This record gives sequence, C-alpha cells and structure tokens, in this order.
Amino acid sequence: MNRTVDGVLDRADPRQLRELRQLRIRTLLRANRTLLDADPRGAPIIRNEVVALSPTEAALDRARAAGFGIGRTRVLEGLDVTIVVLQAPTGMSTRRALERLRRADPEGTYDYNHIYLESGEILAAPTRTAATAAQGGGGARIDNHKVGLIDGGVQRTHPVFSGVTVHEHGCAGSIPSSHGTAVASLLVGRSDVFHGAAPGAELFAADVYCGLATGGAVDSVAEAFAWMAREKVPVINISLVGPANVLLEQIIRVVTARGHVVVAAVGNDGPSAPPLFPAAYPSVVAVTGVDAKQRVLVEACRGKHVDFSAPGANMSAAGIESPFAVVRGTSFAAPIVAGLLARQLDTIDKTHADSAVAALAAQAADLGARGADKIYGNGLVGDELRPPEQLASR
Repeated sequence: MNRTVDGVLDRADPRQLRELRQLRIRTLLRANRTLLDADPRGAPIIRNEVVALSPTEAALDRARAAGFGIGRTRVLEGLDVTIVVLQAPTGMSTRRALERLRRADPEGTYDYNHIYLESGEILAAPTRTAATAAQGGGGARIDNHKVGLIDGGVQRTHPVFSGVTVHEHGCAGSIPSSHGTAVASLLVGRSDVFHGAAPGAELFAADVYCGLATGGAVDSVAEAFAWMAREKVPVINISLVGPANVLLEQIIRVVTARGHVVVAAVGNDGPSAPPLFPAAYPSVVAVTGVDAKQRVLVEACRGKHVDFSAPGANMSAAGIESPFAVVRGTSFAAPIVAGLLARQLDTIDKTHADSAVAALAAQAADLGARGADKIYGNGLVGDELRPPEQLASR
C-alpha cells in the first residue's frame, strides 16, 4: 500500500478498501503471535491483557483470587482516574478473561487493550524539489498557543520544526516515525518552503508506539490524554483508528467535558465500512479528507459523525527518508482542522471550545448535499493549505 499512487486509489473498488487495513492487521498479528491477538471482531489486542478503569480494591481482590495478575497501573493524574492492566490466568483466553471480569464486577469498566493504527499513508518522496512540492513558505507564526499530537514519534531535527517548541512524552526518548512526523508538520511546521495549519505553535507530542509491536494500545493512548490534560493543551489531534473501547470512550468523555477539543481522523476503510473510533465518539471532532478537486477520498469512512472535510490527498509533509513526502489519507486532513482550531483557543474552556468549533463550521465551504451531510460534514476547511500548484490548476 505504501507504493500505491493516488490515481490507483481513486479507481479502487470501495468494497475492497476495508480489506487493506484488515490485511495490515493480519500481518501485524502473524509477526507478533506471542504478544498480540485478535478480539472477536478481528481487531488487534494485546494478548492476555484486560484493562480496567479505576477498579475498586474489592474488585481487584476478586480478580487476584481468580488468578489474575496485576500488570501495569497507570495513575492518570490529569484526569483523576487510574487504569489497571490485568493479566489473564495461565490457560485462559483473553476473551474469556474479559467475560469473567465483567461478570464478577458488572458495575466496573473493563475492555480489551486494543491497538490503534495510523489512518494514512506515506506514498512517496516528491518528484520535484522540496521548494515547489511543499505548501508554500512561512505563514503567520502562531505564538502563545498549544496543540497536542497523539501519534508516533516526531523527527524534531527536521527543518520545519526549527524554532518550534516541541515537548515529547511517552518513551525514554521519542522514536521518530514517518506518520507522526508528517502529521506534526501539518500541525505546526514552518519553514521557507512549507507551513502547517498552526505554524510555530507549541507542540505537545505523545509517542504511543515507541517502536514496539504493542504500541498504540489503549492504556498508552489514555496516558497520553492525561498528559495533555496536565499540560493544559486545548486541542489534541489523534490520527489513529480502531474499534470502540469503553475505556477510551470514558477517557475522551472526561477530556472533552473539561473543555479540551479532540480532533480525529475518520479512517480509510471505505464508504461502506462501519464507523471507526475515536472519531465516531459524539464528543470528538471527526475529519474526512478530500482530493485536489474537492472530492471526498474514495477510501474515507462516512457517517453522521463526520464534522469537517480538509485536504487529504497529494499533500506534502515533512519526511524522514527525504525532506518532504507525498501523503494521503484522513490522517493528514485531521491536523489541518486541529491546527485551525488551535489558532482560536489558548485556554481550556468548554464554552470557548464549542464556540470555536461552531465558528469553524460557519466558515466551511459546503460540499455535497446542501448543509451538513454524512460525507463532508459541515464542509471544507483549510483548502488554502494545499500546494500552490494545485490551487493554481483549478
């Protein structure tokens, strides 16, 4: 898929698009049989682990008595909750372990430790020079504003982050990833030949992968949200997708109720696929992608949860193996919306957050059916961030 060009994807059979991510999941599971497993619907999980949200001591005592081990305990200080990872007894499947814990503590919150994956692809290095391939230079610097990123690690030494304050979290030294670096550049990048949606804003980047097969797990994502809350980051971008998970839903509910804005990519499983999460949670700002002709990406998920559209095809972003790369997917549309919202918010306030989202919706260019719809949401924003040659060719 990394070698697929935009034109091929545009002609793809929408019914087969979901299979692309399923193929990636199957490959991941085969390569990590001892660490990973699949839940009943085929979503990747950490083998033999069940996560619990703020379990009572009585519940933990019952779990120990039933043979469960206490793996990791994450005290999420910014959210006033605790996540406990429980290890299934020897010989018990992860599915049975979850069922048993839920039966023993029906008032508790338990789920699989699901793995969340990126929602976009690094297609290739630009065939032209970085100067002509990137989204124009400069851009008005956004000072005194923060924006968060939950993703892979960021290549901080890339020129587009020169002069940008980047705070890292999640690993003993962040491990740069192509996806995380590209999304970060579209958020805050700024150089003579490139700028993101909120150029120069202070970036809080949580690496939830750390180069591990078990990266992207629910407990790591939850801890990243807690860090953002402690650091008082108003807008948080997460370009990752996966199944519904009751712990993640509760964490996001707490975060958004406090006034943070969570922006997420809708995913690339195609128009007939069921909604992906966290974008499909009601309190999340869900973003789809459009191509240079303002048509929705054929691979983009659809549904009533879609809030905005933004450029998501033939976009240039910071690369690791080359100065800039061509990227495609809803992963790269989401940071454009997150960056535009970050420009408006410098404090954590629910009323201000709701007003910022409403203001952006009022500015959006209506696409598709009149008014908000399941394909484009409230409409297109950030179209001016396309490479100059795309705008000139219209």
